[in-house]
Amino acid sequence: MCIRDRLTNNNYKIYGDFPLTIEANKHKRLEILLDWLRKEKSLLEEAMLKHGAIRFRKFDVRTPEDFEKIARAIAPELKNDYLGTSPRDAVTDYVFHASELPGYFPIPQHCEMSFCANPPEFLFFSAMNPSEENSGETPICDMRKVWSQMDENIRERFRSKGMKNVRNYSAPGAPAADQMQLKSWDEIFQSTDKEIVEKKCHEEGFDPEWKKDGGLRLWGTQAVSKQHPISGVEAWYNHLAIFHVSSPAGEYQRICDFRPTEENRSILEVARSLEKDMREKPPEDLSMHTFYGDGSEIPEEDIEHVRDLIWKNLQVNAWQKGDVLAIDNASVSHGRLPYKNEDREILVCWS
Repeated sequence: MCIRDRLTNNNYKIYGDFPLTIEANKHKRLEILLDWLRKEKSLLEEAMLKHGAIRFRKFDVRTPEDFEKIARAIAPELKNDYLGTSPRDAVTDYVFHASELPGYFPIPQHCEMSFCANPPEFLFFSAMNPSEENSGETPICDMRKVWSQMDENIRERFRSKGMKNVRNYSAPGAPAADQMQLKSWDEIFQSTDKEIVEKKCHEEGFDPEWKKDGGLRLWGTQAVSKQHPISGVEAWYNHLAIFHVSSPAGEYQRICDFRPTEENRSILEVARSLEKDMREKPPEDLSMHTFYGDGSEIPEEDIEHVRDLIWKNLQVNAWQKGDVLAIDNASVSHGRLPYKNEDREILVCWS
Protein backbone atom coordinates (compact mmCIF):
# COMPACT_ATOMS: atom_id res chain seq x y z
CA MET A 1 0.00 0.00 0.00
CA CYS A 2 1.41 3.42 -0.98
CA ILE A 3 1.95 6.21 1.51
CA ARG A 4 -0.98 8.21 0.14
CA ASP A 5 -3.36 5.34 0.87
CA ARG A 6 -1.94 4.86 4.35
CA LEU A 7 -2.38 8.57 5.08
CA THR A 8 -5.98 8.61 3.82
CA ASN A 9 -8.29 10.57 6.10
CA ASN A 10 -11.87 11.67 5.43
CA ASN A 11 -10.95 15.19 6.49
CA TYR A 12 -8.28 15.59 3.80
CA LYS A 13 -7.63 15.04 0.12
CA ILE A 14 -4.17 13.62 -0.49
CA TYR A 15 -2.82 13.72 -4.03
CA GLY A 16 0.21 14.40 -6.22
CA ASP A 17 3.81 13.26 -6.05
CA PHE A 18 5.97 16.38 -6.14
CA PRO A 19 4.92 17.94 -3.96
CA LEU A 20 2.63 15.50 -2.19
CA THR A 21 -0.39 17.66 -1.38
CA ILE A 22 -2.56 17.34 1.72
CA GLU A 23 -5.64 19.51 1.27
CA ALA A 24 -8.43 20.22 3.76
CA ASN A 25 -11.67 18.54 2.72
CA LYS A 26 -13.90 18.97 5.76
CA HIS A 27 -12.17 20.29 8.86
CA LYS A 28 -9.97 23.29 8.11
CA ARG A 29 -9.20 24.17 11.70
CA LEU A 30 -5.48 24.41 12.36
CA GLU A 31 -5.61 22.48 15.65
CA ILE A 32 -7.13 19.45 13.92
CA LEU A 33 -4.29 19.46 11.38
CA LEU A 34 -1.67 19.83 14.11
CA ASP A 35 -3.13 16.93 16.07
CA TRP A 36 -3.15 14.77 12.93
CA LEU A 37 0.46 15.71 12.11
CA ARG A 38 1.56 14.59 15.56
CA LYS A 39 -0.35 11.32 15.35
CA GLU A 40 0.93 10.50 11.85
CA LYS A 41 4.49 11.71 12.44
CA SER A 42 6.21 8.49 11.33
CA LEU A 43 4.12 8.20 8.16
CA LEU A 44 4.74 11.85 7.32
CA GLU A 45 8.48 11.36 7.82
CA GLU A 46 8.28 8.43 5.40
CA ALA A 47 6.31 10.55 2.93
CA MET A 48 8.85 13.38 3.16
CA LEU A 49 11.69 10.94 2.55
CA LYS A 50 10.04 9.55 -0.58
CA HIS A 51 8.47 12.66 -2.11
CA GLY A 52 10.93 15.28 -0.87
CA ALA A 53 8.23 17.94 -0.48
CA ILE A 54 4.77 18.11 1.13
CA ARG A 55 2.26 20.91 0.62
CA PHE A 56 -0.58 21.68 3.07
CA ARG A 57 -3.48 23.55 1.47
CA LYS A 58 -6.78 25.14 2.52
CA PHE A 59 -6.10 25.02 6.24
CA ASP A 60 -6.70 27.99 8.50
CA VAL A 61 -3.18 29.43 8.30
CA ARG A 62 -3.51 33.18 8.78
CA THR A 63 -0.48 34.37 10.74
CA PRO A 64 3.26 33.70 11.03
CA GLU A 65 2.52 32.01 14.35
CA ASP A 66 0.08 29.60 12.64
CA PHE A 67 2.77 28.78 10.09
CA GLU A 68 5.36 28.19 12.79
CA LYS A 69 3.04 25.76 14.59
CA ILE A 70 2.79 23.57 11.48
CA ALA A 71 6.57 23.64 10.99
CA ARG A 72 7.15 22.67 14.63
CA ALA A 73 4.67 19.80 14.37
CA ILE A 74 7.00 18.33 11.74
CA ALA A 75 10.37 19.58 13.05
CA PRO A 76 10.10 20.80 16.67
CA GLU A 77 13.60 22.32 16.86
CA LEU A 78 13.57 25.30 14.52
CA LYS A 79 16.71 27.38 13.96
CA ASN A 80 17.24 31.05 13.23
CA ASP A 81 20.91 31.35 12.26
CA TYR A 82 21.14 32.33 8.60
CA LEU A 83 24.39 32.50 6.63
CA GLY A 84 22.81 32.72 3.19
CA THR A 85 23.20 35.57 0.74
CA SER A 86 19.59 36.76 0.40
CA PRO A 87 18.45 39.61 2.68
CA ARG A 88 15.78 38.39 5.13
CA ASP A 89 13.82 40.32 7.73
CA ALA A 90 12.56 38.53 10.83
CA VAL A 91 8.81 38.34 11.45
CA THR A 92 9.05 36.30 14.67
CA ASP A 93 12.08 34.79 16.42
CA TYR A 94 12.03 31.87 13.97
CA VAL A 95 9.98 33.05 10.96
CA PHE A 96 11.40 35.34 8.29
CA HIS A 97 10.39 36.90 5.02
CA ALA A 98 11.71 34.50 2.38
CA SER A 99 13.70 37.27 0.69
CA GLU A 100 13.85 41.06 0.58
CA LEU A 101 15.29 41.05 -2.94
CA PRO A 102 13.33 43.10 -5.52
CA GLY A 103 10.65 41.18 -7.38
CA TYR A 104 12.46 41.30 -10.72
CA PHE A 105 15.44 39.50 -9.15
CA PRO A 106 15.15 35.73 -9.79
CA ILE A 107 16.50 33.24 -7.26
CA PRO A 108 17.97 30.15 -8.99
CA GLN A 109 17.51 26.68 -7.55
CA HIS A 110 19.57 25.81 -4.48
CA CYS A 111 19.41 23.68 -1.36
CA GLU A 112 19.40 26.02 1.61
CA MET A 113 22.91 26.91 2.85
CA SER A 114 24.40 23.94 0.98
CA PHE A 115 27.84 25.56 1.26
CA CYS A 116 27.75 25.36 5.08
CA ALA A 117 28.96 22.50 7.24
CA ASN A 118 25.63 22.54 9.11
CA PRO A 119 22.82 23.24 6.62
CA PRO A 120 19.14 22.98 7.56
CA GLU A 121 17.42 19.61 7.58
CA PHE A 122 13.98 20.87 6.59
CA LEU A 123 12.80 24.09 5.02
CA PHE A 124 9.26 25.50 5.31
CA PHE A 125 7.50 28.19 3.26
CA SER A 126 4.07 29.75 3.68
CA ALA A 127 2.09 32.12 1.46
CA MET A 128 0.61 34.92 3.55
CA ASN A 129 -0.10 36.88 0.38
CA PRO A 130 0.61 35.22 -3.00
CA SER A 131 1.67 37.08 -6.10
CA GLU A 132 -0.56 37.76 -9.08
CA GLU A 133 -1.18 34.96 -11.57
CA ASN A 134 1.83 33.49 -13.41
CA SER A 135 4.48 35.15 -11.27
CA GLY A 136 6.31 34.90 -7.98
CA GLU A 137 6.11 31.13 -7.62
CA THR A 138 8.58 29.20 -5.48
CA PRO A 139 9.64 26.40 -7.86
CA ILE A 140 11.17 23.23 -6.47
CA CYS A 141 13.44 20.65 -8.06
CA ASP A 142 14.28 17.06 -7.13
CA MET A 143 18.06 17.22 -7.03
CA ARG A 144 18.25 13.43 -6.87
CA LYS A 145 17.01 13.39 -10.46
CA VAL A 146 19.45 16.11 -11.51
CA TRP A 147 22.36 14.04 -10.20
CA SER A 148 21.17 10.72 -11.68
CA GLN A 149 20.39 12.25 -15.10
CA MET A 150 23.68 14.13 -15.42
CA ASP A 151 26.00 13.24 -18.28
CA GLU A 152 28.45 10.68 -16.90
CA ASN A 153 31.56 12.59 -18.00
CA ILE A 154 30.34 15.86 -16.53
CA ARG A 155 29.26 14.17 -13.31
CA GLU A 156 32.66 12.53 -12.96
CA ARG A 157 34.47 15.84 -13.48
CA PHE A 158 32.39 17.44 -10.74
CA ARG A 159 32.72 14.44 -8.45
CA SER A 160 36.49 14.14 -8.80
CA LYS A 161 37.31 17.86 -8.60
CA GLY A 162 34.71 19.09 -6.14
CA MET A 163 33.80 22.75 -5.86
CA LYS A 164 35.37 25.91 -4.47
CA ASN A 165 33.32 29.01 -3.65
CA VAL A 166 34.47 32.57 -3.08
CA ARG A 167 32.37 35.35 -1.58
CA ASN A 168 33.40 38.94 -0.93
CA TYR A 169 31.68 41.19 1.59
CA SER A 170 32.33 44.85 2.22
CA ALA A 171 33.13 46.29 5.64
CA PRO A 172 30.27 47.42 7.91
CA GLY A 173 28.85 50.66 6.56
CA ALA A 174 30.98 50.58 3.40
CA PRO A 175 29.45 50.55 -0.09
CA ALA A 176 28.91 47.19 -1.78
CA ALA A 177 31.87 45.73 -3.64
CA ASP A 178 29.77 45.30 -6.81
CA GLN A 179 26.18 45.02 -8.05
CA MET A 180 25.85 41.41 -6.90
CA GLN A 181 26.84 41.93 -3.27
CA LEU A 182 23.67 41.77 -1.18
CA LYS A 183 25.07 42.15 2.34
CA SER A 184 28.11 43.36 4.27
CA TRP A 185 29.94 40.85 6.47
CA ASP A 186 28.40 42.13 9.72
CA GLU A 187 24.94 41.52 8.23
CA ILE A 188 25.90 37.94 7.33
CA PHE A 189 27.27 37.11 10.77
CA GLN A 190 25.14 39.49 12.87
CA SER A 191 28.29 40.74 14.59
CA THR A 192 31.12 43.23 14.10
CA ASP A 193 33.43 41.19 16.34
CA LYS A 194 36.04 39.56 14.12
CA GLU A 195 36.76 36.82 16.63
CA ILE A 196 33.09 35.80 16.64
CA VAL A 197 33.05 35.91 12.83
CA GLU A 198 36.16 33.76 12.54
CA LYS A 199 34.78 31.22 15.05
CA LYS A 200 31.58 30.90 13.03
CA CYS A 201 33.56 30.59 9.81
CA HIS A 202 35.57 27.68 11.16
CA GLU A 203 32.41 25.98 12.45
CA GLU A 204 30.84 26.16 8.99
CA GLY A 205 33.95 25.29 6.98
CA PHE A 206 34.79 28.75 5.59
CA ASP A 207 38.33 30.11 5.32
CA PRO A 208 38.14 33.84 6.21
CA GLU A 209 40.51 36.32 4.62
CA TRP A 210 40.40 39.89 5.98
CA LYS A 211 41.03 42.50 3.30
CA LYS A 212 42.95 45.77 3.65
CA ASP A 213 39.78 47.83 3.13
CA GLY A 214 38.04 46.09 6.05
CA GLY A 215 36.12 43.72 3.82
CA LEU A 216 35.98 39.96 4.18
CA ARG A 217 36.68 37.28 1.60
CA LEU A 218 35.34 33.81 2.33
CA TRP A 219 36.66 30.67 0.68
CA GLY A 220 34.92 27.34 0.92
CA THR A 221 35.42 23.92 -0.65
CA GLN A 222 32.84 21.16 -0.79
CA ALA A 223 31.72 18.06 -2.62
CA VAL A 224 29.15 18.76 -5.34
CA SER A 225 26.74 16.06 -4.18
CA LYS A 226 25.35 14.76 -0.92
CA GLN A 227 24.02 11.41 0.21
CA HIS A 228 20.77 11.65 2.13
CA PRO A 229 21.48 10.90 5.82
CA ILE A 230 18.60 8.41 5.98
CA SER A 231 17.97 6.99 2.49
CA GLY A 232 21.56 7.26 1.24
CA VAL A 233 20.29 8.51 -2.14
CA GLU A 234 22.73 10.96 -3.73
CA ALA A 235 21.65 14.42 -4.87
CA TRP A 236 23.24 17.41 -6.59
CA TYR A 237 23.95 19.63 -3.59
CA ASN A 238 25.75 22.96 -3.98
CA HIS A 239 25.30 26.64 -4.89
CA LEU A 240 26.67 26.59 -8.43
CA ALA A 241 23.40 27.90 -9.87
CA ILE A 242 23.55 30.97 -7.60
CA PHE A 243 27.22 31.69 -7.00
CA HIS A 244 28.64 31.44 -10.53
CA VAL A 245 29.16 34.78 -12.27
CA SER A 246 27.02 33.61 -15.20
CA SER A 247 24.01 32.86 -12.99
CA PRO A 248 21.82 35.99 -13.49
CA ALA A 249 21.95 35.80 -17.28
CA GLY A 250 21.77 32.01 -17.36
CA GLU A 251 18.68 32.00 -15.15
CA TYR A 252 16.94 34.84 -16.97
CA GLN A 253 17.49 33.15 -20.32
CA ARG A 254 15.45 30.20 -19.06
CA ILE A 255 12.85 32.47 -17.49
CA CYS A 256 12.45 34.13 -20.90
CA ASP A 257 12.01 30.72 -22.50
CA PHE A 258 9.41 29.85 -19.84
CA ARG A 259 7.64 33.23 -19.87
CA PRO A 260 8.67 35.16 -23.02
CA THR A 261 7.56 38.68 -22.06
CA GLU A 262 9.12 41.93 -23.21
CA GLU A 263 9.99 42.82 -19.63
CA ASN A 264 11.81 39.53 -19.09
CA ARG A 265 13.72 39.97 -22.34
CA SER A 266 14.75 43.49 -21.30
CA ILE A 267 16.02 42.28 -17.94
CA LEU A 268 17.90 39.46 -19.67
CA GLU A 269 19.86 42.05 -21.64
CA VAL A 270 20.67 43.90 -18.41
CA ALA A 271 21.82 40.62 -16.85
CA ARG A 272 24.07 39.89 -19.83
CA SER A 273 25.61 43.36 -19.60
CA LEU A 274 26.15 42.87 -15.86
CA GLU A 275 27.91 39.57 -16.45
CA LYS A 276 30.18 41.17 -19.04
CA ASP A 277 31.18 43.88 -16.56
CA MET A 278 31.72 41.37 -13.76
CA ARG A 279 34.00 39.19 -15.87
CA GLU A 280 36.43 42.10 -16.17
CA LYS A 281 37.25 41.73 -12.46
CA PRO A 282 39.65 39.12 -11.05
CA PRO A 283 37.49 36.09 -10.17
CA GLU A 284 38.62 36.13 -6.54
CA ASP A 285 37.28 39.70 -6.17
CA LEU A 286 33.75 38.93 -7.37
CA SER A 287 30.99 39.14 -4.79
CA MET A 288 30.22 35.48 -5.55
CA HIS A 289 31.84 32.94 -7.83
CA THR A 290 32.37 29.19 -8.10
CA PHE A 291 35.30 27.16 -9.41
CA TYR A 292 36.25 23.53 -9.53
CA GLY A 293 37.85 22.45 -6.27
CA ASP A 294 41.34 22.90 -7.75
CA GLY A 295 40.59 26.57 -8.50
CA SER A 296 40.15 26.14 -12.26
CA GLU A 297 37.16 27.63 -14.06
CA ILE A 298 34.17 25.37 -14.76
CA PRO A 299 33.44 25.10 -18.52
CA GLU A 300 30.34 26.98 -19.55
CA GLU A 301 28.93 23.92 -21.32
CA ASP A 302 29.06 21.96 -18.03
CA ILE A 303 27.22 24.74 -16.21
CA GLU A 304 24.62 24.96 -18.97
CA HIS A 305 24.10 21.21 -18.77
CA VAL A 306 23.36 21.52 -15.04
CA ARG A 307 20.94 24.40 -15.63
CA ASP A 308 19.15 22.44 -18.35
CA LEU A 309 18.69 19.46 -16.02
CA ILE A 310 17.40 21.69 -13.23
CA TRP A 311 14.82 23.30 -15.50
CA LYS A 312 13.89 19.93 -16.98
CA ASN A 313 12.98 18.72 -13.49
CA LEU A 314 11.56 22.02 -12.22
CA GLN A 315 8.10 21.94 -10.66
CA VAL A 316 6.31 25.31 -10.75
CA ASN A 317 3.14 25.59 -8.67
CA ALA A 318 1.09 28.71 -8.07
CA TRP A 319 0.75 29.71 -4.44
CA GLN A 320 -2.66 29.84 -2.77
CA LYS A 321 -3.15 31.99 0.30
CA GLY A 322 -2.34 29.99 3.43
CA ASP A 323 -0.35 27.28 1.65
CA VAL A 324 2.49 25.70 3.62
CA LEU A 325 5.28 23.88 1.78
CA ALA A 326 7.67 21.57 3.64
CA ILE A 327 10.92 20.57 1.88
CA ASP A 328 13.57 17.96 2.62
CA ASN A 329 16.62 20.18 2.17
CA ALA A 330 18.97 17.23 1.55
CA SER A 331 17.21 16.25 -1.68
CA VAL A 332 15.01 19.11 -2.90
CA SER A 333 15.98 22.64 -3.93
CA HIS A 334 13.91 25.79 -4.19
CA GLY A 335 14.05 29.17 -5.93
CA ARG A 336 11.86 32.11 -6.90
CA LEU A 337 10.40 33.37 -10.16
CA PRO A 338 10.08 37.15 -10.76
CA TYR A 339 6.97 39.09 -9.81
CA LYS A 340 5.66 42.67 -9.79
CA ASN A 341 3.22 43.17 -6.92
CA GLU A 342 4.91 44.69 -3.89
CA ASP A 343 2.40 43.13 -1.48
CA ARG A 344 3.59 39.56 -2.13
CA GLU A 345 4.53 37.96 1.19
CA ILE A 346 6.10 34.51 1.45
CA LEU A 347 7.49 33.41 4.81
CA VAL A 348 10.22 30.89 5.61
CA CYS A 349 11.57 28.96 8.57
CA TRP A 350 13.93 25.99 8.91
CA SER A 351 15.19 23.30 11.22
